[in-house]
Amino acid sequence: MPRTRPPDAAVERRRQAILRAVIELGEVRIDELTRRFGVSLMTMHRDLDDLAGRRLLRKLRGRVAAYPALTMETAKRFREGLRVREKEALCALAAREVRPGQTVFLDDSTTLFPLARRLAAMERLVLVTNSPEIARLAGDRAEVHLLGGRYTEFDSCIGPDTLAGLRRIRADVGFVSATAIAAGRLYHPVREYAELKEVALEVCGRNVLVADHSKFGRTATYAYGDAGGYDLVIVDDAAPDDELAAVRACGSRVALAGVVSEQESGQR
Repeated sequence: MPRTRPPDAAVERRRQAILRAVIELGEVRIDELTRRFGVSLMTMHRDLDDLAGRRLLRKLRGRVAAYPALTMETAKRFREGLRVREKEALCALAAREVRPGQTVFLDDSTTLFPLARRLAAMERLVLVTNSPEIARLAGDRAEVHLLGGRYTEFDSCIGPDTLAGLRRIRADVGFVSATAIAAGRLYHPVREYAELKEVALEVCGRNVLVADHSKFGRTATYAYGDAGGYDLVIVDDAAPDDELAAVRACGSRVALAGVVSEQESGQR
């Protein structure tokens, strides 16, 4: 019998796993990836051609290399598909911090997309965001305020107009994620997004940082304070112990989200 081609979703999951490996290693030989993922050389080349075509990695002679952090941050489609189980677990905890009738700020982090979906079921909510995608996910129950400004390749708005609009609101609770966290310090590769997160701290009564384990032990160009600015830091249970100790030393409370493995999920 002819071999059945795997579903598109399975192919995309494999490509995301390949990309994660390339990001972690920085640069790797193609034959090594072929052995690691147990596929033919032809299949690996197809996968790498697809990822290179989306500008998620660079395909070189006999090897592939990751792009700098900024390029990865702009690849929204890829980021949405990364660590989905972790994001769902994190946002399940985050949703417990919101009550009906509150004003809530969510920044444009894809980590918060599952939170926006959960909040769509809540009554009398006022949602403020700089992300058109989060505004759409919030549904029609919430009163949504989409902050204007300069629209960027991050699929969100930023700049002086965005910051001015954010400063005019007062939110009961705000949620943001971070690109990189090291020794309790927070980083982003784009200055204007770092500034947005700083202003969010000023206008929200309570501040919650939501980040999966992959964000820890990394830095980026612009530092914008530390975890001590947040009342609560929600992380998954694979976060490094030394990094969590640094967050606690900043004075923040840490909540750990248990992540259901793919195998456990399939057994339910």
